[in-house]
Amino acid sequence: MSENYGFGTRAVHAGAEHDPSTGAVIAPISLSTTFAQSSPANPVGIYEYSRSDNPNRSAFERAVASLEKAKYGLAFASGSAAESVIVHTLNVGDEIISVSDVYGGTHRYFTKVATKTGINVKFTGRLQADLANLLNEKTRLVWIESPSNPTLSLTDIAEIRQIIDDYKKNGHQDQKLYLVVDNTFLSSYVQTPLIHGADLVMHSVTKYLNGHSDVVMGVAATSNEELYKELQFFQNATGAVPSPFDSWLAHRGLKTLHLRVRQASNSALEIAKFLQKSSKVQLVNYPALPEHPQHEIFKKQHNYGLGGGMISFRVVGGAASASTFCSSTKIFTLAESLGGIESLLEVPAVMTHAGFSPEEREANGVYDDLIRLSVGIEETEDLVADITQALDKL
Repeated sequence: MSENYGFGTRAVHAGAEHDPSTGAVIAPISLSTTFAQSSPANPVGIYEYSRSDNPNRSAFERAVASLEKAKYGLAFASGSAAESVIVHTLNVGDEIISVSDVYGGTHRYFTKVATKTGINVKFTGRLQADLANLLNEKTRLVWIESPSNPTLSLTDIAEIRQIIDDYKKNGHQDQKLYLVVDNTFLSSYVQTPLIHGADLVMHSVTKYLNGHSDVVMGVAATSNEELYKELQFFQNATGAVPSPFDSWLAHRGLKTLHLRVRQASNSALEIAKFLQKSSKVQLVNYPALPEHPQHEIFKKQHNYGLGGGMISFRVVGGAASASTFCSSTKIFTLAESLGGIESLLEVPAVMTHAGFSPEEREANGVYDDLIRLSVGIEETEDLVADITQALDKL
């Protein structure tokens, strides 16, 4: 699939060649765990064993690579598995520098798992300001979520790339140091981190890429061949791979990504504007709003002028009001996760970010009265009406 085609065309056709034996337009699900060989170590086709590679998985990987403008894609059993394999490339004593406002599962992995293997993790709430002073000969990964979860803080990827490049030019040219961007919140449609200087982009496929709340998967994409081969080795060695059926479902979901995210983004902008006007809302986090403090980064980094389908906001009345609101909606479902066709909402302080201490949460803007919305593809006016009636309960 030519990279000259538009996003929607590549979403439908990349990695989706017609079956050569039957002409099937939609690929069959290949459930076989092993593949015949014509002689020892000479497989009939390109596959040997499904942990190492599988037709459905490789098709999905090619599709994601195309959408992320990458040379290589790697699919995993979950977003957490993708993170784990990325961190597996590090050695004892190596260091990760991460934005502090990250998904709770990422924070848990970094602080409760990675550190037990002798890897050091430093968090900062001011990555652009602090990074130059934090980089050292042990740094191997700089980890970004942009927008962050759940306060939707933006990080200028190109600026972080420049800081890393300046550091490497200053006597550290041979240091293996990668910039990783978790692109889950925006999806490949709204943001393309590799073109801004990231070495590796990863997603929880469970969210927007699959988009139907029926698959748990992860994916990473890169154009760095050395990094790709290293990740591929650990992917195979640890067995952190998705099933053929999940890969097939995720690839099907990917084909409508641009349509789903466009609708969700358009609705989210209208909802954010509505929330700004409510006397029962004290703060709205949505980078597409001109009033957002990082709106200039939004204009530089987001594709098509879209803000994505995620919003967070603080209600008046504290934790009790947040609980009342989330229990009063009729279309928005109170549940964890995000990025599906259906609209969801949650209170991060007691749900996705419950593993943070109260001090850590509040330092990153995750207060007890913060509500996170994942806007789905329902009719915009119905979603606004649902929010209106729930606010009226406060």
